[in-house]
Amino acid sequence: MSVVQPARPAKLVVSILTARRELFGRVLGLLERNYGRADLISAWLAFEYTRYYEAEMGSPLFRRMASFSRLIEQTDLADIKLLTNEVEGRFAESSLRRVNIDPGYLLYERFVLATGKNFSHRIYLGKGIYADLTLTYAKGAFQPLPWTYPDYAAEDIQAFLRRARDKYTVDNRRRSVENENAPATGNIS
Repeated sequence: MSVVQPARPAKLVVSILTARRELFGRVLGLLERNYGRADLISAWLAFEYTRYYEAEMGSPLFRRMASFSRLIEQTDLADIKLLTNEVEGRFAESSLRRVNIDPGYLLYERFVLATGKNFSHRIYLGKGIYADLTLTYAKGAFQPLPWTYPDYAAEDIQAFLRRARDKYTVDNRRRSVENENAPATGNIS
């Protein structure tokens, strides 16, 4: 019989894709109001993997990745995706998105993205949102899976995710020390 263990908190990571780079600060500010300070922000990365978004968002497209200092519960991913959808809507013009925000979370062993699109390898979270196991971490590196989007298999995003994973280690150590130093509560009879 397996022993039920609580799920570890995860590091929130978002991808912000846009042709209008001047929107990044405003978008990030809205996310920080909800999820705390961004602790890592990537350089601008050219997005040249597909033309899928160009008709809606324009071109050329660029991406920035960000991670947040406050850890999240893994079970919050669906609500986070719904909030990022609202943020996308806030910046839309004539019902066309100007930003695409992909939230996900990072643990030591995996990186998971949230999506509204079902597929065979995606697990339903509720509220119309699915979890996409995008990358695993083994043998000291992120490992793409057969369905991993090519941009997430690329070195520039994986380099950012390695930095976020290192930061996650620091976050967990800090959290452990804070928990050890917390005053005891409860009654001892």
